[in-house]
Amino acid sequence: MRSSPRALLIFTRNPVPGKCKTRLAATIGEQAALNIYIYLLQHTASQCAGLPDVQKFVYFSESLGDGAIWDTDTFDHRLQQGADLGLRMQRAFEDAFESGYREVIVIGSDLLDLHTSDLQKAFDLLSENEAVLGPAQDGGYYLLGLTRPVSGIFQNKAWGTNTVLKDTLADLGNTKTALLPVLNDIDLYEDIEGNPVFEPFLKKTK
Repeated sequence: MRSSPRALLIFTRNPVPGKCKTRLAATIGEQAALNIYIYLLQHTASQCAGLPDVQKFVYFSESLGDGAIWDTDTFDHRLQQGADLGLRMQRAFEDAFESGYREVIVIGSDLLDLHTSDLQKAFDLLSENEAVLGPAQDGGYYLLGLTRPVSGIFQNKAWGTNTVLKDTLADLGNTKTALLPVLNDIDLYEDIEGNPVFEPFLKKTK
């Protein structure tokens, strides 16, 4: 039952060796990459759980979670549906709007720099704008929020490349859009290099 006009959609991969953080794993190994990914999932779950007055949905890539990371009392578990990331996000947004939510935000689950306050700011911006975007340093985005469906926003994107943000802004056109600060998501070894938070995960690989 919908108890808030706001919905947070969290897209995540199931934490399986060899199927998550593959570009990072190419440098530090599958097990270390998996351990880092689980750490990032736990961070994201804790930051999202503290967000008040928002319905929270976790969209899994392969199978529904067991509640170990994403507490089922806090997060509604769902499966991603679609052939590519764009279609999967489009369907999740459509479901949210059809269910009556008026401010809908999607995020990934691997951003150490994303905190509850950032999510609150994004929803606050949606109260005054039709869209909000969180640009990532690699040219993509770590957050997208909408107050209504926007035609074409999820089509014809080279997902995972540095053109996604630019192309998305072009699709938004005259839609009143707010931008959040640029943050760095974690895909490559260079994204974690020198960060003491990740040193314990790397020691066994040296």
